[in-house]
Amino acid sequence: ILNEDSFEEIFSLRLTLMNVFVVAVLGAVFLIAVTTYIIAFTPLREYIPGYASTQLKREATQLALKSDSLTIALQRNEAYLESIKKVLLGDIDVAKFSKDSITVADIKDPEPESTMPSKDEIKLREQVQKEDKYNVLENAKPKTSVVFFPPATGMVTDRYNARKKHYAVDVALPKNTPIKAAIGGNVIFADWTATTGYVIILRHADGFLTVYKHASSLTADVGDTVRTGEAIGVAGSGGTESTGIHLHFELWKDGHPVDPEKYINFE
Repeated sequence: ILNEDSFEEIFSLRLTLMNVFVVAVLGAVFLIAVTTYIIAFTPLREYIPGYASTQLKREATQLALKSDSLTIALQRNEAYLESIKKVLLGDIDVAKFSKDSITVADIKDPEPESTMPSKDEIKLREQVQKEDKYNVLENAKPKTSVVFFPPATGMVTDRYNARKKHYAVDVALPKNTPIKAAIGGNVIFADWTATTGYVIILRHADGFLTVYKHASSLTADVGDTVRTGEAIGVAGSGGTESTGIHLHFELWKDGHPVDPEKYINFE
């Protein structure tokens, strides 16, 4: 480097192959170190193609988990609403029922060997015959974990008949007779319908649903928790399908109707 006026040498640098090599190596090492530091310790790596944000990855994982859980919840809700639809409309294919109308199953003839009871089975049958299996009194000791209370007592005018698609017991009652919860549970439906008047549906433990139709009024709303024997409505003759003041009571297990008189004495 020379002075323009006097042409005096100000600075000079003599380059050799070794100097160039050393400078190039040091520069490369410096660039690699700076790039590594930026990628590993600064948020600037998010702007580098191929690198995603840790927060974005975390949020994407959380959204994926929520999506899976919402999908499962949606499927459960759809199955639950379909079950409620069956309860309200009585849309059941009787041909697919097993003998007890509890689960959908193909009826197969039992093998001859399986029809022979063992000694323990014979003793158990003798014991069951001596006891009231479906006694609903509070001091009774039933064989099942679920004990039902009569929602109302009166004359049974129409019994359960799955082949005629009558999945209920009709009990004739005087006017303004209170309707009681057969067992404690949560109210999942309580509204008026054109065909069955006021209807209330309770959900209980072990997959049970109880349905009370043709009420003149209800004393519980959706979301309420009721106790066994608590009044939930008043008997009436609401709806176009009613032929008089009575209670239309249905008992469902896991989405399928069962005979209420196997569990409850209405008279």
